Amino acid sequence: MSAGLTSSQMALRDPDIRLMLRVRDADDSAAFAELVGRFQHRLVAVMQHLIGDPAEAEDLAQEAFLRVYRSRAKYHPTAKFSTWLFAVAHNLALNARRDRKRRPVLPQQGPGEGGSAEAAAPDRPDNAPSHHLRQLELAAAVRRALDTLNERQRAAVVLSKFEDMPYAEIGAVLGMSAKAVKSLLARARVQLRDALKGYVGLDGGPPVEDER
Repeated sequence: MSAGLTSSQMALRDPDIRLMLRVRDADDSAAFAELVGRFQHRLVAVMQHLIGDPAEAEDLAQEAFLRVYRSRAKYHPTAKFSTWLFAVAHNLALNARRDRKRRPVLPQQGPGEGGSAEAAAPDRPDNAPSHHLRQLELAAAVRRALDTLNERQRAAVVLSKFEDMPYAEIGAVLGMSAKAVKSLLARARVQLRDALKGYVGLDGGPPVEDER
């Protein structure tokens, strides 16, 4: 969306902006509840990929909506509502990860007191892991691979893959140009492929390619 458009023109293009303007102008609780309903599951999912902890992801998503509501009187759309919301969420995730680094916690032991998922699995005659265990192993590998990325790379990959955002929108969330986002994602994909090369072919492997 062009920054030169008026709020009314942008509202005609984005129904979410229309809802947020109702929240701003009339303190419309029903409109805000509709926005929460539209974005809550998506926001929690993105937060979980950025943070890694489901409970913390839920809390941060609620905090993002709370900040949006508290900022309602100052709201002036310059981009899609979703872009603004995910920018708020990204800043919260960034702060949460930085706080976590300042006060590290002991890693939780998995099944079998630190043993692998395969070692903790019930014995099988052919010693082959189940489909569920393969999915858990792959999910853990993707989590570890994402953790090898820097903050901006991780956010760009998550927004590209799970929100299907184009470069320009990711740039608006991260405060970068579309060209810089494209370069950032290219470097991140190389790093992810290297981190996940041992898992290529496992259930098709994670979707890290994007040629937009």
